[in-house]
Amino acid sequence: MAMKNARPKLNNNFWQVDHKIKNIFEPKEVIILTSPDAWRKFKWSRKWFEKKPKEGYFIWVKKTIDLPLSTCITIASPKISQDLTNLLVIEKNVKAKFNVICNAAENKLCGKHRAKGKLILKDNVSLEYNHFHKWGEKDFVSPDYEFILGKNSQLLYTYQNLFPPENLQLKTTIYGNENSSSRLNFIINALNSNIRIQDIIYLKGKSSQGIARLRLAGRDNSQIEAISKIFALAPSKGHLDCRGLLLNRTAKISLIPEIVCQNKKAQITHEASIGKISEEELNYLRMRGLTEKEATDLIVTGFLN
Repeated sequence: MAMKNARPKLNNNFWQVDHKIKNIFEPKEVIILTSPDAWRKFKWSRKWFEKKPKEGYFIWVKKTIDLPLSTCITIASPKISQDLTNLLVIEKNVKAKFNVICNAAENKLCGKHRAKGKLILKDNVSLEYNHFHKWGEKDFVSPDYEFILGKNSQLLYTYQNLFPPENLQLKTTIYGNENSSSRLNFIINALNSNIRIQDIIYLKGKSSQGIARLRLAGRDNSQIEAISKIFALAPSKGHLDCRGLLLNRTAKISLIPEIVCQNKKAQITHEASIGKISEEELNYLRMRGLTEKEATDLIVTGFLN
């Protein structure tokens, strides 16, 4: 069956397969709706949606909850084209954790997954947001997410894709207000993929901080372009850490870090490097009984972690 690899509904607060909602489970102090339902029910949400959504989810976290919230968006049928608009609103002084999974249930479904999301962190919010992708080799995927951080808010964001689609266009934008902090981690293991990553951090508020860390491995016939930017608009601190690992001659990685400082009291730095696997390290592991593939996989895993 096409659904055999999709996650069980009991594990998810919101679960959508193709265009059908399979499960919505609301913990206390959390409101979860489809985005079209939220558009109709809460007029204030239209400010953030901008236009009427076709599909997607709306999650409003009013108080701190002990367990992580989770969502799962799955493509399970051939040539499905998803067009999601997601909105997450977290009220003041709330601490939350999200595990977000987007995936294809089978390898060659030739699906399209577009997702545009806004995540509103009000003052004094702490959010850990883990974004996991697993796609088929012929899929097209285009996530575009904005995080708006209120005063004293903290964001820890991790995007991980060890099974990328044929085409991935990933955009992440951060707006940091006074004394906010954001730490972004992007982990991608590319194989036969065309990948474009764009992450932008706007440090708008006094004493705001932003760090973006990229770990990108390029395998057979993969093309990776990563554009990382920090704009310092106030007295703030920011850093870009971009690293690529080339596995063979048919792979290409382009790292483009950019720092723009518009305040003389800001401190913005960057580092970028692209390398290959050390023959000495590879031989060391092979001498201990690993095959070349096993040794390579182990080195790549260590690099991405």
